Amino acid sequence: MRDFPIEKTRNIGVIAHIDAGKTTVSERILFYTGISHKIGEVHEGRAIMDWMEQERERGITITAAATTVFWLPTRYKNEAEQNPKIREEREHKINIIDTPGHIDFTVEVQRSLRVLDGAVVVFDGVAGVEPQSETVWRQADKFGVPRICFINKLDRTGASFEKSLKSIREKLSPKALPVMIPIGLESDFQGLIDLLNRKAFYFEGEQGEKIREEEIPENFKEETEKYRHALIERIVEQDEKLMEQYLEGKEIPLDELNKILRKACLNYDLIPVFCGSALKNKGVQFLLDGVIDYLPSPVDKPAVKGINLKNNQEVFIEAKDDIPFCALAFKLQSDPFVGSLTYFRVYSGALKSGSYVLNSVTGEKERVGRILRMHANERTEMKEIYSGDIGAIVGLKNTKTGHTLCDPENPIVLEKPTFPEPVVALRIEPKTKADQERMGMALKRLSDEDPTFKIKSDPETLETLIAGMGELHLEILVDRMKREFKVEADVGKPQVAYKETILGKAEAEGKYIRQSGGRGQYGHVWLKLESLERGKGLEFIDAIKGGIIPREYIPAVEKGVREASDKGVLAGYPLIDLRVTLYDGSFHEVDSSEFAFKIAASMSLQEAARRAKLVLLEPIMKIETTMPEEFMGDVIGDLTSRRAKIEQITDRHGIKVVNGKVPLSETFGYITQLRSMTEGRGSFNIEFSNYEQVPASLAEQIIQGKKA
Repeated sequence: MRDFPIEKTRNIGVIAHIDAGKTTVSERILFYTGISHKIGEVHEGRAIMDWMEQERERGITITAAATTVFWLPTRYKNEAEQNPKIREEREHKINIIDTPGHIDFTVEVQRSLRVLDGAVVVFDGVAGVEPQSETVWRQADKFGVPRICFINKLDRTGASFEKSLKSIREKLSPKALPVMIPIGLESDFQGLIDLLNRKAFYFEGEQGEKIREEEIPENFKEETEKYRHALIERIVEQDEKLMEQYLEGKEIPLDELNKILRKACLNYDLIPVFCGSALKNKGVQFLLDGVIDYLPSPVDKPAVKGINLKNNQEVFIEAKDDIPFCALAFKLQSDPFVGSLTYFRVYSGALKSGSYVLNSVTGEKERVGRILRMHANERTEMKEIYSGDIGAIVGLKNTKTGHTLCDPENPIVLEKPTFPEPVVALRIEPKTKADQERMGMALKRLSDEDPTFKIKSDPETLETLIAGMGELHLEILVDRMKREFKVEADVGKPQVAYKETILGKAEAEGKYIRQSGGRGQYGHVWLKLESLERGKGLEFIDAIKGGIIPREYIPAVEKGVREASDKGVLAGYPLIDLRVTLYDGSFHEVDSSEFAFKIAASMSLQEAARRAKLVLLEPIMKIETTMPEEFMGDVIGDLTSRRAKIEQITDRHGIKVVNGKVPLSETFGYITQLRSMTEGRGSFNIEFSNYEQVPASLAEQIIQGKKA
C-alpha cells in the first residue's frame, strides 16, 4: 500500500532570479521539517541542496536538487502534541525541487516545471521583480503551474514590501494578493501579520523555530484592515454566493474564504503572496502552510495528455494507482556512487523495483534496478513508487531526458519537453591521448544529462566544438569534466552561435546524375524557399502531385534539405526560419535512389538559398546593469559602444538600473570592464532574447573569419 495519501502530496519547485534566496528558503524548509538538524548557509558553502563542489565554491545553484519533506501545518502543532492522531490526519508530504536562478542553467528550471504541480516564486524584497524572475514566471505560465509568491530579504537595507508587491503586479500579474504583511522593515523587521486571522506572529528561539502569537500592534491595525479588506473583496469576487453575503454585511467564515482562495489559486485566478526573511528565520513556516493550503495535489491537476501507440489516439492519464504505469523521465544525472540516475515523475499506476518498463520513445524494454527517493545527493531506497510521486531509478541504459516510461502492455508516449538552442560555442582539445578517450565518454555523459549542451565536430579542422547557454554554463561543464571524469583539456575562446536565414523567396533545381558502368544515380528536384518569422525553425512541405517523384524518395529529399540547412550556406552556420516546398522533379525507373535524391535536394537548397537574400543572424541578449549613480555616464557610453540599445533607466534604492538589449558577441569580457569602470561596484545579468540580423559590415568580417 502507498505510505502517503495522494491528496496529501505536493510536488513543488522553488524558482526565482539568481540571488533572490531560493536555496536559503529551501535550507530553512529542510530544517523546520526535521530533515536536517543544522541549517546549511549558502554564503558559508554549506548548503545541503547545493551539493556539487562548483555550487559550494561559487555560492550559486547549478543543478536542480530534489528532496522530500513532511510538514504538519503550524495551526495544528499544539494540538498534535496532545493528540498524536492529529499528526497522522494532517501531515503532508512535499516533494521539493530547488532550481537554479542563473539563465545559463535554464534547462533545469524548464524540465522541473514540466513535472511539478505547483511553484513557490521567491523575490528579493529590495530588488522586486528582476529579469530572470520574469523568465521563470513565463516558463511557469507555459506549463500552467499554479504558484504562490514569497517576498524575501525584508530585513535588508532598502527592503520594501509595497514596492516589491507593486513590481509583481505590474510586471508579472495583477492577480498577486498578499495574505501576510510584515511588521516593520529593514533592521526593524520583527514579525508577520496574518491578514485573514487578524493575528501577529513573532519568531523566537535560535533558529526562529518557536512561533509566538499576539494581538496586532496598535500602529499596524489600520494598515492590516486596508490589506484585509482588499484581500476579502478579491476572494468573494470568485464566488457569487459569498459576494451576496459580503454585500449584505455578513461576516464570512474563515474556512469558506480559505476554500475559495485555494480554488482560485488552483485555477490561476489569484496568487497568494507571503513574506519574510529566510536568512533571519522569519516566515518560512507560514510559506510551508501556504504550499499545503493553496497549491495542488496531483489529483487537483488536469489529466495529462499522451498518445496511445496501439491506435495513435489521444489519451488522458489520471493520477490513479490502479491503472497502468506511466511516467516521464525529466533529468539524468551521473552519480559517482551508483552510476547513472534517471529522475522521473509517475503520472499513473505504480512501479516496483525489479520489474520491466517500456521506453515508448525508443521501443526498448528496460529493467528497473533500484528505485530511490532523493535528498539532494543522498538517497533512500524504495521498494515501490506510486502515482503523483517523484523518484530516481538506478541503471537505465538508454533512457534520456523527455522519454516516457510505461507499462509494456500499454504503450503511451507523453509530450516531450522542448529546450532552447545553445548560443555560445567553444573549441576543446584533449591534452593527451588518454584524455582523448576519456573526453569522448565524458562529453557524451554530460550531453545526455543536459539537453542544452551540444557537441559537434568541425568537418574542416576536425576539432571538437561544445555549445551551451552561456560562458558560465560551458565553464562549469569543462570544470566537471576535469573533476568528475579526470579529463584535462585546452579550451578556446567563446564563440557566438550565429545562424543563417533568408529574407526573400527563390526557387532552384537540383539534379544529381552519375553514369558509370552498370547502374547509375539519378535524382532531380525543384525546391521553393520562402522566409518564416523568427523562431519558426525549418518547415518542409511535400507538394508533389501525381507521383512525379515516388513516395519512397520524399523522406530522402527532406533529409537532404535538413542536413544541408544544418551545415549552412553562407558561412557554415545553421540555416533557420524558412519554409522549403518540394513541388517538382523527375525520377529514373532504374537509376533513382534515396542517396541521389538526398544529394539533389542538398544542391537545390544551397542554390535557392543563395538566390533568396541570405543573411547572418546573431543572438541578442537582454541586459540589466546596476551601478552607483556616479558611474552611470561611463557605463551607458560603454554599452552604446557595444551596439547596445538602452530601453529603460530606473532607480533602485540609491543605485541606477539600466535595461536594454545587446548582441551576445559584445558581452564577452564585459564583467572585467564593468568592474574596472565602477570600482568593483557594478554588476549585470544577461539572458537570451531573440535573433537579429548582423549589420552588413560585421557580417562580412564574420564570413571572412570563418573562411580564413
